[in-house]
Amino acid sequence: GFPGWHLECTAMSTKYLGETFDIHGGGMDLKFPHHECEIAQGKACNGTSPVNYWMHTNMLTMNGLRMSKSTGNYILPMELLDGNNTFFEKKFEPSVVRFCFLQAHYRSVLDISNDAMVASEKGFNRLMEAVKSLKEAVKSLDNVKELKGNTLITDSLITITLNQNEENFNIQAWRNSCYEAMNDDFNTPILIKCLFEGVRFVNLINDKKGFLSDNDFKLFALTMESFVFDVLGLKEDKSNGDTDKVEGLVNMLIQMRNTARANKDFAMSDQIRDQLIELGIQLKDGKDGTSFSVQ
Repeated sequence: GFPGWHLECTAMSTKYLGETFDIHGGGMDLKFPHHECEIAQGKACNGTSPVNYWMHTNMLTMNGLRMSKSTGNYILPMELLDGNNTFFEKKFEPSVVRFCFLQAHYRSVLDISNDAMVASEKGFNRLMEAVKSLKEAVKSLDNVKELKGNTLITDSLITITLNQNEENFNIQAWRNSCYEAMNDDFNTPILIKCLFEGVRFVNLINDKKGFLSDNDFKLFALTMESFVFDVLGLKEDKSNGDTDKVEGLVNMLIQMRNTARANKDFAMSDQIRDQLIELGIQLKDGKDGTSFSVQ
């Protein structure tokens, strides 16, 4: 009887993790009686609470309703990934689904819907495009000194000139805000907000409206990559291993378009651009040539 229920979890955790361990996760519906029973059993057997930190996730709903097999309002993870369902208009990459979930705090109710997933996919693509842009830019930098401890010697600023006004982006303050978000009970929504502040400045830098030193640029890029890939655990979409092939094909079409423009064949140039847009590929002409992004 109570609190003897749930003894199997206490037995397994003690065997494999020891009498005490750092983090125990689970849904909020397990706080009582399951987890309280584990605490009672641990204290009775070992004289101490078995867990230092408990992380309880809230409920996942779909289209504003509780998931339930009896009502048919539920979906399996693989159905979301392969598109084999009647709730969503398309399939979604695992990192897009992860990104959607990370936009809600783990202790908050998360509602998924077709609109939410589509919006998350667009946001994910914007974030990945910015990280990709930073990685490519860092490769082109010369004589960038190694960073020691990923810290700045001084409080460096990215100076942005917009409409005759100067706006400063303090890299160290921005980095601190990213760490503070995760230190605040794994507040991933705030972290993502900070990362999109970084995306905004990436776009300004690409438009030649923002400037910073090579070392600071490398630190900026390193911080973005660390939080996107290592902390949030997101991955670039490389489904079917065709990413490099697609990029090569698009670059070939860009070269063909450039040739058409050089020959003043603007009809062909516009046709290539418009057909790529129909396929979800947006071209962007700039001083350094033409780049593309997947919408």
